[in-house]
Amino acid sequence: MEPITVVLVDDHEVVRRGMKTYLMTEEDIEIVGEASSGNEGARLVLDLKPDVVLMDLIMENGTGIEATEKIIAENPSCKIIILTSFYDEEQVIPALEAGAFSYMLKTSAAEEIVSAIRKAKRGENVIEPKAAGAMMNRFRTPNKDAHDELTQREREVLICIGNGLTNQEISDELFIGIKTVKTHVSNILSKLEVHDRTQAAVYAHRNGLMTKQT
Repeated sequence: MEPITVVLVDDHEVVRRGMKTYLMTEEDIEIVGEASSGNEGARLVLDLKPDVVLMDLIMENGTGIEATEKIIAENPSCKIIILTSFYDEEQVIPALEAGAFSYMLKTSAAEEIVSAIRKAKRGENVIEPKAAGAMMNRFRTPNKDAHDELTQREREVLICIGNGLTNQEISDELFIGIKTVKTHVSNILSKLEVHDRTQAAVYAHRNGLMTKQT
């Protein structure tokens, strides 16, 4: 059986060295590369195409979230495990929205991280309980007047979301760039205090926004 190939991305050499030393004792895991920044990590992962990536979040020269977005945009099947010290909502949600497959804390036992790597290879994700708690906070009932904060363009994008359009279709419909669409979508989710596009679409329909063009 081929070993699970892994790339380590963390700006702390001690962390990388310790993780590499431990993982090298596992016969079914092979460390194929390591990087000390998000930008370097993204390039390395796209070049090596490992099965799994252990990704730190807070780094100079490209954060883990930025690196995850770049990697998933080019290789959607890559399994990225966030391995960080942070589990607040401001870190967890953007990381998962960027395409991270699992979310682990550096305080996790080494065997738990190994297990997460093996599960990722099998297509099973792992969300550390504290991180899962941050996710659940996003499912609270939205403010019924939250849409008052939306700009005219954001309302137009929300209507498109409510009609089931993809980012590319919204771009074509409103004659705006795909990156601009993504920015609007991110702002909409934040202002409406919802977790994803599906919840945003439900919000739009429930609040009668699908017929409002003002």
